[in-house]
Amino acid sequence: MPRLADTPAIPSEGWAVLHLVFAIAGDRGDEVDLTEAQALVDAFLAEPDAQLIAFSVVGAGADLGLILLHPDLARVHALHRDLLRTELGEALVEVPEKCMVSITEASEYINPDNPNVAELREGRLHPRDLPDTRVVCIYPMAKSRDVGANWYALDFEERRRLMGGHGRLGATFRGRVSQMITAATGLSDWEWQVTLFSDDPKAIKDIVYEMRYDEASAVYGIFGPFTVGLAAPFADAVREAGLTPA
Repeated sequence: MPRLADTPAIPSEGWAVLHLVFAIAGDRGDEVDLTEAQALVDAFLAEPDAQLIAFSVVGAGADLGLILLHPDLARVHALHRDLLRTELGEALVEVPEKCMVSITEASEYINPDNPNVAELREGRLHPRDLPDTRVVCIYPMAKSRDVGANWYALDFEERRRLMGGHGRLGATFRGRVSQMITAATGLSDWEWQVTLFSDDPKAIKDIVYEMRYDEASAVYGIFGPFTVGLAAPFADAVREAGLTPA
């Protein structure tokens, strides 16, 4: 028997994440009635464990971004679909190469001897309080399969060693940058989506720069396009993106 429309699609582990990036389809400064779109966002955020981050994109190529997180993949899909049917949706065009479907995950390389391993796993699988920072940076990444630099040809202990060093370097930015790394293998064209949060744009630059010298990235890392935005409440992000809420 076929499934009914809007049947939940709940991962057996982790939560669904949808990164969406849009460009303004018409003229910047056009008035847009946000009543319907805001009501959809408010209803989404009223649900248990639902989160949404809106941001205006800095630079060319895009204008508005949304990060949706929910236990149910079908629910983030429904919000995406319904937003596109509103007056706001009519004023936007998606930028597919900057969008991503993924799922939260607990890294397989977490040291099982860490006394906080259960807390670390829970925090990564179910990030209930995403950082409330002004700057957001998102980018996709994958691991190399090149001859002589094939991540997947390494044995597990070597991969754990490399990721351990990667994690220790990232920990030096604690208090300056927070991150959410979500798994996209089989769900998108890339293997992971990285989301960085900070109030300091330089901290974003610094962590990406330093991480590229780490062996796990220098030898095996492949990075996609970077998108930087200014996070704000939904209507404010739309305004900062260049549209005028009516």
